[in-house]
Amino acid sequence: MLDGAMRWVIERSALADLGNRLAAGERLSETDARRLFESRDLNALGTLASAACERAVGRRATYILNRYINYSNYCILSCRFCAFARKKRDADGFELTVPEIVARARSALDLGITELHIVGGLHPSLPLDYYTEMLRALRALDPRLRLKCFTAIEVLHLAWRSRQSVRDVLRALQQAGLDCLTGGGAEVFAPRVRSAIAPGKESAEEWLDVHRTWHQLGGRSTCTLLYGHVESIADRVDHLRRLRELQDETGGFVGFIPLPYQPENNDIPVHTPPTAFDTLRTLAVSRLYLDNIKHLTAYWVGMGFKLAQTALSYGADDLHGTIVEEHIFRMAGGKAPQEQTAADMIRAIRETGRAAVQRDTFYQPIA
Repeated sequence: MLDGAMRWVIERSALADLGNRLAAGERLSETDARRLFESRDLNALGTLASAACERAVGRRATYILNRYINYSNYCILSCRFCAFARKKRDADGFELTVPEIVARARSALDLGITELHIVGGLHPSLPLDYYTEMLRALRALDPRLRLKCFTAIEVLHLAWRSRQSVRDVLRALQQAGLDCLTGGGAEVFAPRVRSAIAPGKESAEEWLDVHRTWHQLGGRSTCTLLYGHVESIADRVDHLRRLRELQDETGGFVGFIPLPYQPENNDIPVHTPPTAFDTLRTLAVSRLYLDNIKHLTAYWVGMGFKLAQTALSYGADDLHGTIVEEHIFRMAGGKAPQEQTAADMIRAIRETGRAAVQRDTFYQPIA
């Protein structure tokens, strides 16, 4: 429901007709989404997105206590936007052993974390057994610890290397303890964009099929969009449409995380990286168009903590997590610190007038 002030903002904007349709429960079309992206009325966009967010989750916003672990940055690909990947010949490449990963996880458990977020490059030689051994060892630390690990392209890489089907690899990872698949690697689905920024990476159809298969096995995952480089507004809308269609089919996405492109330390010539305006607009449109994905995360590592807090008034209902150690965005030029405390999260959420709620991997409240 729109209160008086919110109704006043919408009725005096060029988006009043969309506001009426959204309030009536109508689903937006691709044309509507493009129109929202093209609007310069950020105040109206935020008002519509805030109303949609409140209808979905009420007056609360969440955070999670988690830790990132990157097991290796060796990668056979050479994505143009990636500053994280290294080749075996590079002096600053790294590869953690399973005991080293377990030691990092054990120290993070002392901080009260409930989730490990683990991804890495497409390692040229690590076998599937390395990944299943890692999961089993981490599961043995604490059965309550949620393991959110691996991107779709990592799963495909393991299937290719082990000469098994994607379904069999996912089943093996699930049996070893994998709780949730990460949404990384989606980038932008449009073939023109994908071939320009990540030649040799999996296709949109392959990314979607990995998540479809995981959902069919009873698993849940997040999904992402990397925006603000060489893609068009039409490309963004097409990307969101494909995510919404898969969610209609499986219902397996628990949250959507838009990722602002980091312009430093990579080979994509982008002269105007994502601005605060574009970031808030993208979050708002995503909230309004992705009507079947309940949760929208403001990824503070990519956008900065203050802007992430502002995003709670533009459709986001989650500030992500404490992180502890993040390499991928930092190596690409991200300036945000590598860690936020729970107290910082709670304070930032409460300042926006929302109730701060600690969540688990699946966006469920932790008592």
